[in-house]
Amino acid sequence: MIQQSMIIIVMGVSGSGKTTIGKLLADSLEWEFSDADNFHSPENIEKMRCGIPLSEADRMPWLQDLQTAIKQWLQENKSVVLACSALKDSYRQFLLLDSANAKGDRIKLVYLKGSYELIQARLQERSNHYMNEKLLGSQFNTLEEPLDTISMDVAQPPQIIVQNIRTALEI
Repeated sequence: MIQQSMIIIVMGVSGSGKTTIGKLLADSLEWEFSDADNFHSPENIEKMRCGIPLSEADRMPWLQDLQTAIKQWLQENKSVVLACSALKDSYRQFLLLDSANAKGDRIKLVYLKGSYELIQARLQERSNHYMNEKLLGSQFNTLEEPLDTISMDVAQPPQIIVQNIRTALEI
């Protein structure tokens, strides 16, 4: 029997560790890793670099590109860990809306949860990234915490988080 592919979306606000945890998880599973930041238009990146929150109109092409990528990965039977903010329930539903995921078993969501203070401190230490701490408040204001997903405390060491994700997903 051919094993079905799976997409794990690692979500949370900027600075929660999506890329770090996503890469470690993908490496531990020998899967591909993709970062939703790479799907943003140059215009969106410039807005965020300037501390301007994205509008819904700014986000829609980005979400459409991500949905297309997810569908393609599933059609190609690729297993991928995707780091993606996916802050609103409507964004997550849009990304999960796919006939290939009808039973909800091919796309899993992992929420990296942390306090504002911890994540703000992380962002202050970060360099060479367009997303800065000026937008953290808007990210927390936009965040609609998922209720029916795997939630991980980002205060834990990354390797522990990855092991806990694997245990929770039984992979």
